[in-house]
Amino acid sequence: MLAVGINSGIYKILLLLHILTVIVGIGAVMLNGLYAAQAQKRPGPTGRAVVEANHAVSDVAEKVIYLIPVFGILLVLTSDHAWKFSQTWVWLAIVVYVVAIGIAHSVLIPGTKRIIELQKEMESAPPPAGGAPPQVAEIETIGQRLAVGGGIANLLVVVLVALMIWKPGI
Repeated sequence: MLAVGINSGIYKILLLLHILTVIVGIGAVMLNGLYAAQAQKRPGPTGRAVVEANHAVSDVAEKVIYLIPVFGILLVLTSDHAWKFSQTWVWLAIVVYVVAIGIAHSVLIPGTKRIIELQKEMESAPPPAGGAPPQVAEIETIGQRLAVGGGIANLLVVVLVALMIWKPGI
């Protein structure tokens, strides 16, 4: 068993790593909506460049975000029973995390990839006669879903941080 206590050096290193993965992973994606707004202000290849750069950074952040529960679980295991998986704040944090990952994988990641594809299609096609390209409507629809999904994901981050601070159920 890894039980060494919440005042041990191992526990504190794991806590540091847990907090750093939250800062780097979630911090990198919390403002994705602002990047989207900037991309909309820049039509054509420059707007796509903003979306692609943001997507590339978010892809790295995604890998870091997967480490958050690893370090969190190790913190529970090394806490010498100060924290237990049966405590409300622990199991609820795991549930909220899984929901947030589900939103990312069902809405945010595929939506961003599709917008990049549609932007490339518009750039390679001749301009339509009289009116917006057909891809514009789909981009706007996806953008609305991304705004809702991103807003919910950000709210879930606030819930996670609140759980870590107030630790209900202990």
